[in-house]
Amino acid sequence: MSTRQQGTVLFTGILFLVATTVVIQLWLLTVSMEALLSGAMRTLLPAAAASTILLCINAGLLRYVFRFDRQIRSSK
Repeated sequence: MSTRQQGTVLFTGILFLVATTVVIQLWLLTVSMEALLSGAMRTLLPAAAASTILLCINAGLLRYVFRFDRQIRSSK
């Protein structure tokens, strides 16, 4: 498999993971807002922690894509 094909497969997989984590973060935001409006403060901290972890995962994936792209461009 060529490097260009590997990059396409890698980018598609990472894009799928990012889309999934964004949907989960939106769900966490919805749950947090419902908890805030109903007065259940116990769920806010775990939801914020989970959303922060997902943000870090997305940032790591983005960093990996940029590093892979830089590596591909420098090898040409």
